[in-house]
Amino acid sequence: MSNFPKNFLWGGATAANQYEGGFDEDGKTLSVMDILPDEAHGRKQAMKHPLETMKKKYDFYPNRVSIDGYHHWEEDLELLAGMGFNIYRMSVSWPRIFPKANMDKPNEDGLKFYDKVIKKANELGMQVLITIDHFDTPMWAVEEFNGWADRRMIDEYLKLAKLLFTRYKDQVKYWITFNEINMLLHYPLFGAGLDLTGDPNPKQTQYQAAHYQLVASAKAVTMGHKINPNFMIGSMIAGICNYAYTPYPQDVLQKQKVMRESYFFPDVQARGYYPRYAKKFFEDNNIKLDITDDDLEALKDTVDYVSFSYYSSGVITTDKRLLGNTASSNFASTFSDSVINPYLKASDWGWIIDPVGLRITMNDMYDRYQKPLMVVENGLGAIDHVTDDDKIHDDYRIKYHKEHLEQMGLAIRDGVECLGYTMWGPIDLVSVSTGEMSKRYGFIYVDRDNDGNGTNKRLKKDSYYWYKKAVESNGEDLD
Repeated sequence: MSNFPKNFLWGGATAANQYEGGFDEDGKTLSVMDILPDEAHGRKQAMKHPLETMKKKYDFYPNRVSIDGYHHWEEDLELLAGMGFNIYRMSVSWPRIFPKANMDKPNEDGLKFYDKVIKKANELGMQVLITIDHFDTPMWAVEEFNGWADRRMIDEYLKLAKLLFTRYKDQVKYWITFNEINMLLHYPLFGAGLDLTGDPNPKQTQYQAAHYQLVASAKAVTMGHKINPNFMIGSMIAGICNYAYTPYPQDVLQKQKVMRESYFFPDVQARGYYPRYAKKFFEDNNIKLDITDDDLEALKDTVDYVSFSYYSSGVITTDKRLLGNTASSNFASTFSDSVINPYLKASDWGWIIDPVGLRITMNDMYDRYQKPLMVVENGLGAIDHVTDDDKIHDDYRIKYHKEHLEQMGLAIRDGVECLGYTMWGPIDLVSVSTGEMSKRYGFIYVDRDNDGNGTNKRLKKDSYYWYKKAVESNGEDLD
């Protein structure tokens, strides 16, 4: 018997900047992702200084071509529907819709693309979940405003949100205001379009940007519910399950501090006010934010559900002697100084594989917010090999998803209300952090390499047929 409710949403997630390509077609201008080279040419360094990066010329920009979804979208949607998806999470490219600042009217040529995609998805039996901003700040916002460091970005964002809510009010029910909103503290360019070059107090700038995004998110919730009261509008963070390395109280306390840094965002979005610990953090770090009474009033309108991505877990210690015992690529090290968990294995990219951590995270977040959850990203980045007869035998990916879905089902049995699961990503995409194609998550293989070579041919992996079976059985048949 399945632990998943009958109306459970099964699907997958992509992002415009990692999927579409077509970076200069139909009036689109550059986003923050379009200016970055691949990892071999200093991607991580380039993202720290975007205005300087804009002046440079690179041989290859991975996100400008991605997997050419701009021209393969119809084929791809049919492949997704073939797995039995009843929901597809996607995002829009902000600079495709508003190629310049202060535009009164949107770029209709860009919007027509999304009209077609959403209509086709609905025809194929898939609801659409739109992430309004998924690491896609326009470069015009970086150049003119320093991204979300400027309050004017609230109005620019709300203009986009209002357009989408109004245009698709009868076709789209589920929305996320910002993808992994907490990542602006770790990847300020991706998360908020910030150039912190020479900034004397980067924490101040990042948390100011966070405040403006939180206000924009809350105002979008208010606006969306006026346009269609049936909208389900959610928040999203990059989820991470952390453990204390030892029972030593200082380790446990440090773990709590690390978790609060991420939970700060949904604490505001789901509760409607700043928690006392956040105010104390600002005071201790000399962070003085531009917060108005109107802002605080706006924040009171909370999200309908809380969503998160989940890939891995971390281990927190205060013992400085142990902090060298970690891989630089470890996902958990993005958030804090995390040491290797001796009880668990890691992926090809050093990310700890921890299915039980998903169950723990779901229980923790549901206890904390008492709102429905949705797991909107979860997957395994791995190196795939194509056989001579165009087969991809990815039993390692099947194992990963099987174990995570089992734990999700157990969390639901624990009493967690979970709306759905959109794994990342159902088709191979360009990696957001490294710009690689070799880091593959999909159930569908795309013939494209790290240098942009390939035919873009789509191939079904073994995992494609496994997930189809899992979806059709509503999570009962995971073997």
